[in-house]
Amino acid sequence: MQTIDIGRLIRQIPSQYPFVLVDRVLDHDQAGLRAIKGVTGSEEFFEGHFPGAPVMPGVLILESLAQAAGIWLLNEAKDPSLLEVHVVGIDGAKFRRQVVPGDRLSIDVRVLRRHGDLCKVRGEVRCEDARVAEATLFLRVAEVPRSEVDPTARVAPGAVLGAGVRVGPYCVIGPHVEVGDGTVLESHVVLAGHTRIGRDNRFLPFATAGLVPQDLKYHGEPSRLEIGDRNTFREFCTLHIGTAGGGGVTRVGSDNLVMAYAHVAHDCQVGSHVIFANHAALAGHVEVQDWATIGAYSGVHQFCRVGTHAFIGGGTIATQDVLPYSKTVGNRACLFGVNTVGLQRRGLDREQIAAVRQAFRLLMSTKLSTSQALQRIEAECPATPEIDTLLAFVRESERGVITRRRRAGGAEDEAED
Repeated sequence: MQTIDIGRLIRQIPSQYPFVLVDRVLDHDQAGLRAIKGVTGSEEFFEGHFPGAPVMPGVLILESLAQAAGIWLLNEAKDPSLLEVHVVGIDGAKFRRQVVPGDRLSIDVRVLRRHGDLCKVRGEVRCEDARVAEATLFLRVAEVPRSEVDPTARVAPGAVLGAGVRVGPYCVIGPHVEVGDGTVLESHVVLAGHTRIGRDNRFLPFATAGLVPQDLKYHGEPSRLEIGDRNTFREFCTLHIGTAGGGGVTRVGSDNLVMAYAHVAHDCQVGSHVIFANHAALAGHVEVQDWATIGAYSGVHQFCRVGTHAFIGGGTIATQDVLPYSKTVGNRACLFGVNTVGLQRRGLDREQIAAVRQAFRLLMSTKLSTSQALQRIEAECPATPEIDTLLAFVRESERGVITRRRRAGGAEDEAED
């Protein structure tokens, strides 16, 4: 009987450590295999399931069957590195006995039918003489998308490219860069530094990420840039790594649109679903929360925050924190009320928006200081998650929040602090 290298095959199974649930294959043949799993008290899935009475979740018992079947399928392939296994269906699952720390599971899978890339298997899990669980699994063997690197591109040794990554002409990728599955670099893109990029991102020509920060205090200390999934970075936008003085990491979340010539400086923390219009720029240490929009040619000062669902109009210079749910425009920036359109698009109902408007009327009142306005908001506004977010944002502000409002004729009012 040929030995199965589990460590080699497990890399093609979507579940990775610490959720690899097959320890060793005892025997295998053309019809299936038998494997074992030793369940210890240190397994991560026991945390919280359940306190004082740890029980292995049933879904992970089925996962052990799926992993055993996947190991068998990949072992039968000519080149397992070109394939991966996915569970596409489960039928007739039954659980007979709980699995607790100290149990030694025997995992048996038998192949019932194969047709093309689909496989039907019957699996059974036992502990000693007791049957623990059984199920029929339907699995699909899929080809791993291959990375495509244009001959004119330069990918340094040590760089990691995920499945289906496409690197276009004249791109440059440094030795400490990790690029997630399905990410596309159109052309002339530069990725440098200790940069980790998630899956399905798109970089258009001349975008750069991971270069050293524009900070005279930076002297080459280790720092990094982390980017989530499904972001679009348009032409000539720039994202820099962090600095030791700012925590050492710049972060950008997922599902963001960063338009041409926009800039994310060192140590910024950008959430998800954020839009940067053309030439929008963040100075260092800026925080931008989810669903914010920063208009074209706008700038946000160092150490400022932009609240969730905030809208910053084009040409705005923000030198203080921008309130959540706000519409803020101008140089100097003034508060124009609630970002009603944005909140409606995000699905907030009339009552929620009305509560935010009521709070903003108090914050924008020239007759109330900020502390007085907060007291009135707590006393008079409905207790909604949006009001809680607004109150916490103002109280946590270190630079102060923008409450100036534009009057007719261009003059400005500003509430007292």
